[in-house]
Amino acid sequence: MSAAKTAPKPNQDDYKLKDTKPELGEKWPHGGQRGGTGWIYSERATSTYDLVEQMFYLYVRVVKAKELPPNPVTGNVDPYVEVKVGNYKGKTRHFEKKTNPEWKQVFAFSKEKIQSSVVEVFVRDKEMVARDDYIGKVEFDMHEVPTRVPPDSPLAPQWYRLENLRGETRTRGEVMLAVWMGTQADEAFPEAWHSDSASVKGEGVYNIRSKVYVNPKLWYLRVNVIEAQDVESHDKSQPPQVFVKAQVGQQVLKTKLCPTKTPNPMWNEDLVFVAAEPFEENLVLTVENKASPGKDEVVAKLTLPLNKFETRMDHRPVHSRWYNVERFGFGVLEGDKGNELKFSSRIHLRVCLEGAYHVLDESTMYISDTRPTARQLWKQPIGILEVGILSAQGLTPMKTNNGKSSTDAYCVAKYGGGSSSQQSAAKTNDAKIELILPTIFLYMFLIGIWNFRKRPRHPPHMDTKISWAEAAHPDELDEEFDTFPTSKAQDVIRMRYDRLRSVAGRIQTVVGDIATQGERLQALLSWRDPRATFLFVIFCLVAAVALYVTPFKMVISIAGIFWLRHPKFRSKLPSVPSNFFKRLPSGADSML
Repeated sequence: MSAAKTAPKPNQDDYKLKDTKPELGEKWPHGGQRGGTGWIYSERATSTYDLVEQMFYLYVRVVKAKELPPNPVTGNVDPYVEVKVGNYKGKTRHFEKKTNPEWKQVFAFSKEKIQSSVVEVFVRDKEMVARDDYIGKVEFDMHEVPTRVPPDSPLAPQWYRLENLRGETRTRGEVMLAVWMGTQADEAFPEAWHSDSASVKGEGVYNIRSKVYVNPKLWYLRVNVIEAQDVESHDKSQPPQVFVKAQVGQQVLKTKLCPTKTPNPMWNEDLVFVAAEPFEENLVLTVENKASPGKDEVVAKLTLPLNKFETRMDHRPVHSRWYNVERFGFGVLEGDKGNELKFSSRIHLRVCLEGAYHVLDESTMYISDTRPTARQLWKQPIGILEVGILSAQGLTPMKTNNGKSSTDAYCVAKYGGGSSSQQSAAKTNDAKIELILPTIFLYMFLIGIWNFRKRPRHPPHMDTKISWAEAAHPDELDEEFDTFPTSKAQDVIRMRYDRLRSVAGRIQTVVGDIATQGERLQALLSWRDPRATFLFVIFCLVAAVALYVTPFKMVISIAGIFWLRHPKFRSKLPSVPSNFFKRLPSGADSML
């Protein structure tokens, strides 16, 4: 008796906490000015970025150039700068016909990948056809590159005279550069071109470095619409029945319609909006009259800046105010100040910015911050949480590039209403339902064109294999030629036999009809009927183009209207698609 094999237990060590010891807060290399002690020979300690592993970068800032010599053939120069460190090259954009260009671009080369002892900066002339010419170069020794660590002052760029490629004689022209050894804590790190992302072009460089997004400070704006006075409609013969519409940015709220027609309506309703600092938007109030069941006319308008309202931190009452509203449309055509009315309508409001509440900007089930908007109401902090994002291992590959699996991973750190940090870039694919139907018809069109070379060259003939006549059993033939009802002697057998034959015959008829419809569908693209297949292929091409340029909602609407059309527009004859489908060839045409 053999024992049953048990499944291997998972390694529990993979789920336990592990103690890692990354080198944090290590000694920083320190160097002097150009020509002094280099970054290889001396060190000093620092406390910047102590929570993450320190990464060293060689920074080259290319500012501008002046007095560049023109090309003796063309008479002008299209300059650009090429920075070369070992096998890595970085290029600036080129300017056309400019002898004093300005680039203001920074290049960063990882120290771990530097395989050269010199840094070469070439100024080249862009050529359309031939090879780009060299105007001059500047060369730096890696041992003489100074080190700059924040919070030290930035390294000021200097002018350097260009030399020829051999470095023997100086040529005309100068370039302003700054070269230093720094870390990821440098201010130039986010905007620099990096050697580890050489394949990223253009503005994509700004999407692969960490960023900090500060969440806006949100306030609740409470607008209490109390009443209005002296409201007049355009029609003087009847009193107005008005309501107030308030708008802040894209947020629009309305009060209820005043139940009575009066020039002095009352509402006493609260309208609550969400506003963000620094309150650059305006509160726009319009008083509208219900002229008819389907028509609203604006009779007055008022615009108030949000930064003029008082803020409330507790339950104290806010004083209300009367505001004069501008009569909408008055004096616009005349443009005569002397004809303005000597009185105006007024509206009674109580407006304040609520700071004692927390504006819900995320799901209440996973809310991470419940503090009020006003910082004065926050509780005293009990400590400071510092998080250093080091690295990730064992991530699942999400894509394949040149046969290698990779993942565009990034990390987001968020706590409360503070900030979120992003590292690297992510790619998303959004499916669009508008492309499904055009794609289906386009595929059927391509299948029909592909099957054209395999179309039948001869007309169909009788096929005994489909009929299976040579394999019929004598008992089956006796059953086939038996009368209906059967002439057998046994009454019970005859009853069951007739019932079985009736059911089987109906099943066989239904299955045969289904198979016939499937064979007709297959015949649409098989070129068995060349004219029918040709018409269907052309229809698929036209349908693919039409469905691509037509919105999907419009297609559904047109199909629904046609399907539910009035019987007056219907015909008793079979439709053209149904008649066309029934005339397609099937396997039943080739059976005995």
